[in-house]
Amino acid sequence: MNLKFLDKINFPTDLKQLKKGQLSSLSKELRSFIIDIVATKEGHLGASLGVVELTIALHYVFDTPNDKLIWDVGHQAYGHKILTGRKELFKTNRQLNGISGFPKLSESEYDDFGTGHSSTSISAILGMAMASQLKGDLNKQHIAVIGDASIASGMAFEGLNHLGVTNANVLIILNDNAIGIDPSVGALKKYLTNVKKGVAKDENIFECLNLNYSGPIDGHNLPLLLEELERLKALNGPRLLHIITTKGKGLKQAEENQVVYHAPGKFDKKTGELQKKNQSKEPPKYQDVFGHTIVALAKNNAKIVGITPAMPTGSSLKHMMEELPERAFDVGIAEQHAVTLAAGMATQGLIPFCNVYSTFLQRAYDQVIHDVALQNLPVIFCLDRSGLVGQDGPTHHGVFDLAYLRCIPNLIVFSPMDEIELRNIMFTAQGGLKNPIAIRYPRGRGVTFDWQQPFSKVKIGQARTLKKGGKVALLSLGHIGNQIQKIVSESKHRETIGHYDMRFVKPLDKSLLDTIFENYEHLITVEDGCKLGGFGSAITEYANTKNYKGHIKVFGIDDTFIDQGTIEELYDICGLNSQAIIKYLDTIL
Repeated sequence: MNLKFLDKINFPTDLKQLKKGQLSSLSKELRSFIIDIVATKEGHLGASLGVVELTIALHYVFDTPNDKLIWDVGHQAYGHKILTGRKELFKTNRQLNGISGFPKLSESEYDDFGTGHSSTSISAILGMAMASQLKGDLNKQHIAVIGDASIASGMAFEGLNHLGVTNANVLIILNDNAIGIDPSVGALKKYLTNVKKGVAKDENIFECLNLNYSGPIDGHNLPLLLEELERLKALNGPRLLHIITTKGKGLKQAEENQVVYHAPGKFDKKTGELQKKNQSKEPPKYQDVFGHTIVALAKNNAKIVGITPAMPTGSSLKHMMEELPERAFDVGIAEQHAVTLAAGMATQGLIPFCNVYSTFLQRAYDQVIHDVALQNLPVIFCLDRSGLVGQDGPTHHGVFDLAYLRCIPNLIVFSPMDEIELRNIMFTAQGGLKNPIAIRYPRGRGVTFDWQQPFSKVKIGQARTLKKGGKVALLSLGHIGNQIQKIVSESKHRETIGHYDMRFVKPLDKSLLDTIFENYEHLITVEDGCKLGGFGSAITEYANTKNYKGHIKVFGIDDTFIDQGTIEELYDICGLNSQAIIKYLDTIL
């Protein structure tokens, strides 16, 4: 790849040596560089391609890292990373021991705030600007780039509400491309569309919030961007620049199919064609089992509704939105609203399936407690991407859900070992529960099964005995139980080892546990969540109340944040691989 300009640029100081007329050529090279690496290493593509010109313009006009710059969401930050000292490291993006796929405070002085979850930038940049004022540093610039899907979130508006009554030196850049991961939704999207078409209402919503508004302007017009940023740089107080961009700009397929090319996997860098995978013999993904199952259940139960905060494709609720659109709702990046909306529906006799990534439900914890559990409303939470999720890293691992959910009164917590169990618990839950339930399942695939197999009702709080043993009992929860089952079946000690799929971390199957305590000298618990307060903790707590005299070993994730890497690599790091468990078995048998 011929990179006449990019080859000479490692930091923004190098960028500033270029003439303005050379920056358009640099933008083409930067796009090519991103496409070239992501095509083979995978990652988030479309968002960063859409802000290439903006990235160059910001680092050209402003004095980063002295001036503060936040990207919201961090999917947009690949170009930023390449221009700020990580060009040679970019091939390690999202890999074990490589650079993060998101801005990360500890990675670079140019990453001013970690942004793996959306809508935090306005609050954070305002905090930085107010700190500068308190320090007497009145010339420092503070810039937040936020997408139109992110700015619709409640937290972003909380930040705007405060920003508008300050004189903080803050520039908000609204990157409006009408799409997050899926197309943007809601009334604000319609308003922004009207602004772009020149038919907005007389009052500008951002001016009403006391922001100095400018735009909308073409976010791919570098000379215009440079001119406008220079003008805004000379102004004081809260400002908002509205730019219009195309997600996936510069790669035809990414422009035309923005949902798929948000994170397309491997593809041909010249043609853009996706690398075909042979999935004919692979079992379905958990998310697709959820998506098809809720449609099947909803066709026979008119009370069922589906809710997702901006993840219809990722969660596969898109199937219900296509077949039963009046009963499936994408509420945008608004997890708190999604949970309380579900609670409101439940009070009126509907059966809401609230489908949220495990890591995103953390953003609605108060609503889960106060609006759902305290009122004991039978909302069905389907927590996708539970456990370790791979290359997205610590902002996306769903490893805290068992700990933060099992302490909540009234809430049932279930984790299926396979997709059959997922279908059956969904069937059971929609049949009428008196309590809310959280069903947690991982990213990826499980086992092959017959879609025509009839549903079977699950008894709440009942575990499964998969194999009886004589000395050691392995207690697993969720999908990781398949790995344990394989270890047991292949172990030279298999006659001595029992295996139990506990299924529920709350309520525990205390009757079965009492029997296990009576018959086994060693208990081993295995979970893909944090040890503190998790499944192993629950078993240990109950064992203590029964004065269990045997030994308990807990396999799980230690008290630390886990970086990015493949699932296999992360299991190795966390001691959740087969070798670690087999080694422990060998020491006690």
